[in-house]
Amino acid sequence: MSSKKDYSRKILKILDQKKAISLPELYGGVASVLNDKYAVTRSLKGLREAGLIEQISTTQNQYARLTKEGRKKVHSLQLDNDTTLVNTSWDGQWRIIILDLPEERKAERESLRYLLKKANFVCIKNTVWISPLPYENLFINIKKDLGLATELMIIVTDKLDEETKFSFLKAMKV
Repeated sequence: MSSKKDYSRKILKILDQKKAISLPELYGGVASVLNDKYAVTRSLKGLREAGLIEQISTTQNQYARLTKEGRKKVHSLQLDNDTTLVNTSWDGQWRIIILDLPEERKAERESLRYLLKKANFVCIKNTVWISPLPYENLFINIKKDLGLATELMIIVTDKLDEETKFSFLKAMKV
């Protein structure tokens, strides 16, 4: 028997693939046997109450879609899931992310910092994060999904000065 958490993860992953999905289609994608419908319903309710999904009703059907917070959660789950991790061997490229969100968006800033830490980025200055791991596509998607055109900059380069490399290694405690 699967747990509610498993159903919630499946629902979030399905919703991440489309802008919105009808509830019957969602039930079909998650519930493998008829007895699972109750667990899916409970998971949907929990996700709605957590603000991760929203339901939209039309005259023909009901639909579910991810909220902005739901998108953040999906990205976090991708980092937690070993099967979606990128190749961790260094390709000679450095990933530098500059994150500049104002104080009034503190909660969003903290969520992004959490994701950066989960992706093994190291903060070398207040707003500058660096990693040798190829997670730039994840953060490009986050940037697009959250509309952070000017607040999040992603740089991929093969050159760093020796002092910056030293700062990174020191921060990694290598």
